[in-house]
Amino acid sequence: MEPSAHSVIPGAKSSDTQQMEAIVYDLLKLLGENSEREGLLRTPKRVAASLKYLTQGYRQDIQKILNNAIFQEPYSEMVVVRDIEIFSLCEHHLLPFYGKAHVAYIPNGRIIGLSKIPRVVEVFAKRLQVQERLTMQIANCLMDALRPCGVGVVIEAFHLCMAMRGVEKSNAFTVTSAMLGSFLNSERARGEFLSLIGKKY
Repeated sequence: MEPSAHSVIPGAKSSDTQQMEAIVYDLLKLLGENSEREGLLRTPKRVAASLKYLTQGYRQDIQKILNNAIFQEPYSEMVVVRDIEIFSLCEHHLLPFYGKAHVAYIPNGRIIGLSKIPRVVEVFAKRLQVQERLTMQIANCLMDALRPCGVGVVIEAFHLCMAMRGVEKSNAFTVTSAMLGSFLNSERARGEFLSLIGKKY
């Protein structure tokens, strides 16, 4: 449905922001609210800004983030960054899911600056997602960038689309994994990774 011309919120800084605010304004009315009441006057602006922030991963260049952060190094043991907080939006209902990501790789002559691993996770998390795809995107990105012996990713998350609607199971959490290279082919590598993140799946 096209937003009505009269519902465009003045003062928007760009045409896409203005359109988003207009859509939220109209949506509030369709929900049965009064878009003009005091508590909702600035809601379209806030929602547009929030959605832009929560989906900023679409506008970030993963190559620029990784640029100058990969180094030649003869280290060949497992590197693990665990308990990386993730917040994302389920693409099916636009409701949040949140939890932790655990990422590991076994270098093959190249390592990455440790702070870049949470950045990679965040870029893909700040898009409309399903947890399964998010897990694979992180693993494939690091596999392509580092060409390591292997990459392992485990994500544990609570989904508000499950807790607030549908089955309404507020204590259920979802675990997904992606195992590439050595982590797929070697039970020992897989076991070491899961042990280091405190899991016994």
